[in-house]
Amino acid sequence: MKLPVILVNFKVYENAVGEAAVSLAKIHEKVASETGANIAIAVNAIDLAAVCKAVSIPVFAQHVDNLEYGSGTGSVVPDLVKKCGAYGALLNHAEKPVSDDVLKESIRLAKEAGLFVVVCADTPERAKEILPYGPDLLAVEPPELIGGDISVSKAEADIIKRAVQYIGDDKVLVGAGVKDAEDVRLAVEFGASGVLLASGVTKSSDPEAVLRDLVSGLN
Repeated sequence: MKLPVILVNFKVYENAVGEAAVSLAKIHEKVASETGANIAIAVNAIDLAAVCKAVSIPVFAQHVDNLEYGSGTGSVVPDLVKKCGAYGALLNHAEKPVSDDVLKESIRLAKEAGLFVVVCADTPERAKEILPYGPDLLAVEPPELIGGDISVSKAEADIIKRAVQYIGDDKVLVGAGVKDAEDVRLAVEFGASGVLLASGVTKSSDPEAVLRDLVSGLN
């Protein structure tokens, strides 16, 4: 995946699921096409196939399980996610944490399926522990700032700098409270390869305008 990137997690907000997920995905694709920016999205498992079919930008599953085909009722199988057209998978989000053993196996199966894997961590130190498991990118998100009014870029610049120091400037995304171009600009300036965010876009009354502003921070 081209870097730096803006990865937007749709979560399961009411205005970002079903038909609304497809519409929102197309807005992301439009902004990416018109600006040349690298924009990716993460959607829920139910909407994954429809969104992948509707847009050409990278689409991530919000989670995959550490299972292959078989007796795994309710599980999200990495290979099936790939066959739906997904580009990648998001793992270990603060709202969907998994144990280390599960995480290792989930990463292995996702990579075997050909998925690009982004793993979330709450601290740079935790990201450093996860790095040997083989994720493509690590998204460092201090949980106390997720969904808040101040971003990690402005409140905790040292977190970004430590993450880059521990795991490399081509491996770090940062998130939590990211809302505007300045948040993106600072994250990249401190060495991150992009940002992971959700509500700043998905809960906006004008997501296209927010995306265009965020993209301007990449320049």
